[in-house]
Parts: sequence; C-alpha cells; structure tokens
Amino acid sequence: MTRAATAITVATTALLVFAAPAFACGGLVGENGTIQLTRTTTLAAYHDGVEHYVTSFEFSGQGQQVGSIVPLPGIPTSVERGGDWTLQRLEREVAPPIRTEFATKAAASNASDAVVILQTKIDALEITVLKGGGTEVGKWATDHGFLLTPDAPEVLDYYSRRSQIFMAARFDATAAAERGQNAGDGTPIHLTIPLDRPWVPLRILALGRDRDSIVQADVFMLTDRKPQLLTGDRGLQLARSEPASTQLLDDLRADKGMEWVPQQEWLSYLKIDTPAGLLTHDLAASVNPLQPPSRVDAGIASSNSFLNTLTSAPSRTWFGPAAIVAVIAIAMLGFQYAWTRRRHPFA
Repeated sequence: MTRAATAITVATTALLVFAAPAFACGGLVGENGTIQLTRTTTLAAYHDGVEHYVTSFEFSGQGQQVGSIVPLPGIPTSVERGGDWTLQRLEREVAPPIRTEFATKAAASNASDAVVILQTKIDALEITVLKGGGTEVGKWATDHGFLLTPDAPEVLDYYSRRSQIFMAARFDATAAAERGQNAGDGTPIHLTIPLDRPWVPLRILALGRDRDSIVQADVFMLTDRKPQLLTGDRGLQLARSEPASTQLLDDLRADKGMEWVPQQEWLSYLKIDTPAGLLTHDLAASVNPLQPPSRVDAGIASSNSFLNTLTSAPSRTWFGPAAIVAVIAIAMLGFQYAWTRRRHPFA
C-alpha cells in the first residue's frame, strides 16, 4: 500500500457515517429507495485552535437522491474535497492548501428561516452549511426535498441548543453515475473549523434508526497533547491512546490538504458498537490539563447523568513486554536465593 494519510471524519446524516459506507457523524434523510449507511469513520483533529474534520461519504443500496444533516461545532472557514487516503490510513493504523473564507451566499428572508452560510459541490455531493435552530433547519430541509425521520425534530433541537451550525449534504445518484462513481465509493470531505475546544457529534449517528439497531463507528482524534475525554454513554471504548507514530503523521501529511499536520500529535481511537437507543450523547474533549471536558459539549443536561471519562485505554508501549521480563527476572533471582539458602543455610 502506498503512503496513505488520514483525516478527520464527521458524520453527515446517512452519508457521513460511512458505508462500507463511510460517513461522518450524521443521520440519514432520504426520499426513497434502499440507500443505507452501515459504518462511520471519523477523524477530528484539533491544532492551534482549529478543528479539522475529514469525512467520507459512502452509500449502499439504490435510490436517486439521499441526504444527510450533520451538526457542526462552529462555522467552517473552508469546505473542500479531502485527501484520498486519510481515513484508510487511520483504519490501517489501528488494525495491525490555501484557506478560503466563504462569504454568506444567501440571507434569511425572515427570522424563521435558516441562513445559508455557504454552498459548494464536491463530486456528486451538494454541500450546504446552514445557521439556525432545529425548527428552522428542519423547515429548510423539508423545503429542499429532504425527508426527515420522526426523531429528527428532537435531535436537531438537541444540537441547536449548543451550536446552530449544520451541514446538509445531498448525494445525487445521477451525477455519480455520470462520473462513474458506484455505490460504496467514498467522497472525502475536509472542513476547517476554528474552535475554543473540540467536540464530536455522536448522537446524530442514531438518527432514524430503530432503538435496537447497532451503531458501529470508528472515531479518531489527533490533538497536540493527550486529551481528557467525556461522554454520557457506556457504548464507547477507548481502544488506543498513545503518541502518534512518526510514520503515521508523515503519511497523513503527505495526503492532499493535510500539510497542516504537526510533527508531534496524540492519537486517540474510539470504537462505537452499541444499540442506537443507548447512543444519546456526544464526545467532549479538553486538551488543557487544568480544565475538564465540558458537560455541555457532551450534551449532558442533568447533573445526575452517568459520566464516562474514557480514561482506561490500552497503549502499545514497552511496559507490557518489560513487565514480563522483570517478573521472570525477579522469579529467577528468588529461585536462586532459595536454592542458595537451602545448600548453605548459614550463609
């Protein structure tokens, strides 16, 4: 495999959660057909006050158009096609440009309408970034042909209380066919978002799903130092927490648009494998050792809620092998001492 790099993945409704389908954190909103989302891969990289989201949109099944609405933690300064191997390189790691400011494209016609902040097209994806409350974004979605699932109003309101920025992505099957793009082919998207602190939307992955259906997702984080992590759910496993290898960072930096990757970063890898009904919060992070992650960023409203700090992750370090060697050495010394005492009891 040639040098492959990783990026940040965020979910989009149906799309962003990855399909063998690979998508970021989002929920599916479509018209008809059997297009579905099966797995999500997300990378959220935070460096110098900027969060980078790189996500890949993949679909399986049939249908002419399908869309996704993804909550964003802030207004992106750029939305562009991501690198070709960013997410694949991250998956491989755990399984042994000029920034452009966007001007507002359209203003709201009245206070009850969502504001369109930017619109762009990437391959067969039509991307729109919106600002508005849950009701306004839901109205915009239905006015533009999105079919919202019954739980969409509650979920959109849940996110709009923290951030009123959303990304709507529409997949055009006709345009994809004209480009020779098949179901399951991914389109990587890279968003650059200035933030005071990073957080990753996870509850959106359960949008439109039956409570018992299993949500599977991989979440990668790159941060300048080891982060403190917080969620309100039990279905997350911190599978890797360690300094990112030089090879990984070099590979990521070699991908398109990933030149910003620093020389040293901390890699956190989280696995989600839980029923949709139990995925009810998000992931908050803090890279300041003196400041804990925000409950608000994690979507935790009650002071009595369960808190999962995700602190016990196995790390691939020298400690395991070294500890084994030390135990053997101590055992051998103890055996030698006992044998000597037996032969020379008064030594």
